[in-house]
Amino acid sequence: MPAADQVRAHARAHDGTALAHQCQGTGHPLVLLAGQANDHHWWDGVREDFHPAHSTITVDYRGTGGSGKPDEPYSTRGFAADVVAVLDELGVERADVYGTSMGGRVAQWLAALHPGRVRRLVLGCTSPGGPHATERDADVRRALAQPDPGAARQALVELMFTPSWPAEDPRTDQVLGDPDMPAHAKRRHLVASNEHDAWELLPRIAAPTLVLHGEQDRLTPPGNAPLLTERIPDARLHLLPDARHAYFLERRPSATDLVRDFLAE
Repeated sequence: MPAADQVRAHARAHDGTALAHQCQGTGHPLVLLAGQANDHHWWDGVREDFHPAHSTITVDYRGTGGSGKPDEPYSTRGFAADVVAVLDELGVERADVYGTSMGGRVAQWLAALHPGRVRRLVLGCTSPGGPHATERDADVRRALAQPDPGAARQALVELMFTPSWPAEDPRTDQVLGDPDMPAHAKRRHLVASNEHDAWELLPRIAAPTLVLHGEQDRLTPPGNAPLLTERIPDARLHLLPDARHAYFLERRPSATDLVRDFLAE
């Protein structure tokens, strides 16, 4: 692994796309996977909590951050292959993996298709996708699709955080999408997340798995959490009361403790 606080610039995907990635800390590697249309800043203020025992690796998905932004189809399965390319570049044979939202979808493929690369798995606020998933309701879809950008942003904030979260908190913006993404990449990310369906391969996940979900999450309804838990062997479930989609920020101390304890077993 790279030394503490070292930042590697790029790996290369199988198709040559540049994949920006960031490494911090020392210890057993922990891969942190962000949500749809977000880069590594999704984990700002959280990744440091894992550094006493782990080094953390984040990846800018293609289309985000410092990675290449080809205008071609993206998929959660393809994002998982990109993560493997980063691990290969870093010389990491086996890591713990914590994916939230679309990052949890990517993590499902990573653990199912590359079981030797994943020691322990955490799936947060995510879904198996496909016809078995519990979909968000029509009101949520309409709120996010509003033509007024300000109204759509406010709707997303309310889906991410409970009303007690201060709207002026600077951490709010870090989970609302990479502001520098080109329009084509945003569309490609949306399609990739919407078309995710790992249901048939979930029983192939061999890593012990922790499923976390906020009980008030309407962006990815909490009904998806028991579906994942029942489908993945050796999986356990923890629901966080009074938490929405960005539970890892708003309920940071308790959520981080749950993950750290699980990884330490």
